[in-house]
Amino acid sequence: MTSSSSREVIVEADGGSRGNPGPAGYGAVVLDPVTGETLAEAAEYIGVATNNVAEYKGLVAGLKAARSLFPDATVHVRMDSKLVVEQMSGRWKIKHPDMKPLAAEAGRVFPAGRVRYEWIPRERNKHADRLANEAMDAGKQGRQWEPSDSTAALDTAAARNAATLPPAPSGPPGDATAGAARARAALATGAGSTTGASPSADPGPGRTGTGPGAWPGGVARPAAQDDGLFAAEEALTTPASGDFEAEAGAAAPAPAPAAQPAPATSAQSASAAPAQSAPAAPGQGWSGGPDMSAPATFVLLRHGETALTPEKRFSGSGGTDPELSAAGLRQAEAVAEALAARGTIQEIVSSPLTRCRQTAAAVAARLGLDVRVEQGLRETDFGAWEGLTFGEVRERHPEDLDAWLASPKAAPTGGGESFATVARRVAATRDRLTAAHAGRTVLLVTHVTPIKTLIRLALGAPPESLFRMELSAASISAVAYYADGNASVRLLNDTSHLR
Repeated sequence: MTSSSSREVIVEADGGSRGNPGPAGYGAVVLDPVTGETLAEAAEYIGVATNNVAEYKGLVAGLKAARSLFPDATVHVRMDSKLVVEQMSGRWKIKHPDMKPLAAEAGRVFPAGRVRYEWIPRERNKHADRLANEAMDAGKQGRQWEPSDSTAALDTAAARNAATLPPAPSGPPGDATAGAARARAALATGAGSTTGASPSADPGPGRTGTGPGAWPGGVARPAAQDDGLFAAEEALTTPASGDFEAEAGAAAPAPAPAAQPAPATSAQSASAAPAQSAPAAPGQGWSGGPDMSAPATFVLLRHGETALTPEKRFSGSGGTDPELSAAGLRQAEAVAEALAARGTIQEIVSSPLTRCRQTAAAVAARLGLDVRVEQGLRETDFGAWEGLTFGEVRERHPEDLDAWLASPKAAPTGGGESFATVARRVAATRDRLTAAHAGRTVLLVTHVTPIKTLIRLALGAPPESLFRMELSAASISAVAYYADGNASVRLLNDTSHLR
């Protein structure tokens, strides 16, 4: 047995709050770094608290559990809270009065030289996350978590390989995981491969982008990429705009991978050089596995400008519900004319907020269609930040803003919605709509965050990619959803109709 003086252990910790602040709990696990064996678990319901307080309490509990096992060990702490990791590593200052005593307590458990901190994506912190949720569930039932309640033990083999193994073929329509895994499996068996042709260049039969469900014209290829996460250090630190209703933190658009040609009229759509290989003959390429039926195609229209848009103010579902400005009404008419010219829209679904319903009404009048309102398409509730600029939020709520930029689980000040909460809502809405509108082209009139979330999920991109997309007022994007779980992003931020 290795002596405790030379022993290293891993501590993974997490915390959550259902409301931020709201009913909160934490979870922590001590792991053997070689075998991945669970050495100890800790979880507790802590009453009403914020996400950050719960995360810090989880860290303290994990460190104390490690010390009780091996008082002289060195500890590798892994957490998906960038705020806690950066503050405990000494790179970020701790200003919030609730955090300072917790950070000090964590620092006293082991000498500083024996603890190192690492940020990990949420997907690699599932054990601690599940423990935290078990604790909150127990609190909801009026009791405390007990070790016998835990079902969070990790599969150690999966844990050791989580960063390198391709994702399993599962997940709802629109997530890249299921379709990409099937595609990789088909390629691995060599079924119908085409000599000299890149798999991503072969659309296969039935994916020509023509017919009543196509948007826009051209080839749509199945995604065949891993659903991995990348580090958030650069992605979340300095968004160029704080207005997540106007420009949603467009720091700098990330370069797009090679894809099919975008329409010639689209100046801001996702574009790249066309594939050089010829399509495979029938029976080859993608024809052996992916679904070939007509997709549900969502044309994603961001509403026109309001008075808040040019001022780059947070404007979500928790504020004043502004109307379109004069400029926004002109934009709505312009996009209505463009969609009428394309002639492919069969149904219109709108967010319940006024600016979207006005934009949808302009399009519906030109197309002779009705508008159905869908609550799941509403914008994020930005809590106390509604109506403020990014700079004003930075001045008034710096700790909350740092936490929000660092973690998709963090909510805006005053009980707004986290990006994780919005993603669950949008994904559920997407699943209902794709099931109801298979083979049809539907216009969804909605907002920045829902549109970016649909794009992110379709690409299998991490949450921080929300800060890497540009989405202008009255812009058009499009995603096609196939029954096998594949999603094809066909257009992004087309504003050609506004020029």
